[in-house]
Amino acid sequence: NKIDLKGLSLEELERFVTDHGEPVYRGRQLFHWIYGRGATTFAEMTDLPIALRARLAERASIDALAPLGREVSHDGTRKYLFGCADGRQIETVLIPDEGRMTACLSTQVGCALACAFCLTGTMGFVRHLQAAEIVDQVLALQRGLQPGERIGNLVLMGMGEPLHNYDATVKALTILAHPLGLAYPPRRIALSTVGLVPEIVRLGQSGLPVNLAVSLHAATDELRDRLVPINRRYPLKVLMATLRAYPLPPRRRLTFEYVL
Repeated sequence: NKIDLKGLSLEELERFVTDHGEPVYRGRQLFHWIYGRGATTFAEMTDLPIALRARLAERASIDALAPLGREVSHDGTRKYLFGCADGRQIETVLIPDEGRMTACLSTQVGCALACAFCLTGTMGFVRHLQAAEIVDQVLALQRGLQPGERIGNLVLMGMGEPLHNYDATVKALTILAHPLGLAYPPRRIALSTVGLVPEIVRLGQSGLPVNLAVSLHAATDELRDRLVPINRRYPLKVLMATLRAYPLPPRRRLTFEYVL
């Protein structure tokens, strides 16, 4: 019955340590070790007292995705297969681009939205990923980087629709952007959606200034209904009105994606 600390926000880790009689700053130390330094064991946390590390090992864990395979393309793109604790599998892709790497992250096992051009859509929906499983894709990729490599950009364009898994996605993005954690600037994070209008509104109201990319693929409802079935619920007129009202930071733009 150990609690997995990976996936907990800073506030949740602070609450965890105070519930166990420790000062609140221990939560900040745990957060930095897990996300900022990528610690996988409590023994690595050398600025924590030995007795505390022993108690943490008894009561908590730092779980991780299991690396199951890797394929490398001729252009250097790397596709990773990871295993989840329940035996499900997800893919994560690392894309080289002019001196920096872009990590393409999954947010679900399978997908419910059945877009005509998407292989994941043929799987059907299996389950949402937890925030820990989204964040751990980045940590797992970082452990496999070569000297001099770094991940400069994050894109949520892998398996699944990020806004269908709204709460876990936003929690993961908050952890990924936190300065005590992985410290990715929001301008270096892009979230791709096929157009879930209520969740786009929620994301705009959240104050999380990540880049928004919209998987559009058609200029008419007739064609988009065939390619992106969610268009039947949120047709282009509704989607575009929502996007025009979406709050953007200065000099930030929306991105529209097409399959050609």
